Amino acid sequence: MAEGKAARAATIFDVARLAGVSHQTVSRVLNDMPNVKPATRTRVEQAIAQLRYSPSPAARALVTRRTRTIGLVTPGTLDYGPTSIATSFNFAARAARYNVDAVSTPDNDVAAVRTAVEGLLRQRVDALVLIVVDIEVLQSIQGLQVGVPLVAAAATSRPHPLLVSIDQYRGARAATRHLIESGYERILHVAGASRAPDALERVRGWRDEMAAALREVVEPEVGDWSAESGYRIVQELDVRPGDGLFIANDHMSIGALSALRARGLRVPEDVGVVGFDDLPESPYLLPPLTTVRQDFAALGALMMQKVLVLADEPDRVTEDTPIPTRLVLRESTRPR
Repeated sequence: MAEGKAARAATIFDVARLAGVSHQTVSRVLNDMPNVKPATRTRVEQAIAQLRYSPSPAARALVTRRTRTIGLVTPGTLDYGPTSIATSFNFAARAARYNVDAVSTPDNDVAAVRTAVEGLLRQRVDALVLIVVDIEVLQSIQGLQVGVPLVAAAATSRPHPLLVSIDQYRGARAATRHLIESGYERILHVAGASRAPDALERVRGWRDEMAAALREVVEPEVGDWSAESGYRIVQELDVRPGDGLFIANDHMSIGALSALRARGLRVPEDVGVVGFDDLPESPYLLPPLTTVRQDFAALGALMMQKVLVLADEPDRVTEDTPIPTRLVLRESTRPR
């Protein structure tokens, strides 16, 4: 090192490497969060002492808090996914001893989202978290400069430093692959709302899996996440015995199952059905629904951890790996 040149201050990532843990674990220790093993906590504290690590002023501000409040902008919908994400984030924030000030906006209103963000900043929140269900809203927030940590939950094919997500793409591929491997012939897709990032990623996964299997693609019908739209679409859809249906969420799957019964098509003997979400009711449908489970609790925790990391290292560019999904096999599919 050149004489007179100051040594680089240790960062949270240096502490994590020395302690052999993730930077999220270091954040949990720094903020006295639960669910850290005593031995791990001791190792992190020793690494902090050895490196003489001190959180940045931004991180100290987040810990000492002027308001101990995080602003949460949610879509004005009661759909299971966004509601579960908001609930899970609230639990994660409460576990970290933070308050959440939530504002709901119309799903696809970019101006309303910006107004909500400005209103929360006027209340001097220490960070902002957004749950995004519209592609135009997602594009608009990616360039926001708000002066506090900003995290958004949204699926996308292009990773972005402010985004966290569940892996919709691979979940959709797994659902489609299961129908193909089960012996169903045509694999039809009923998609979610046309501007929803999650729906777009599920369509992309379905298309890519169909292409990998050299299967003919029938363009998907587009619903609105509701059971009513699933019923209406499947009532009119060209569904034949031997087909498999990948439905973009469980609520639409409920409508689809009802429509198939009304048409005299048996599930899974004539038609296989796979949903997405794993609603609490899904095991109790007739038949119980094969579906893709999302870990909303893990997403809520990841959102909170990312807020803390951004507070400690505001200029650090990090891209989180999407949280995996899990295919849950039930009686709406079976080998043919």
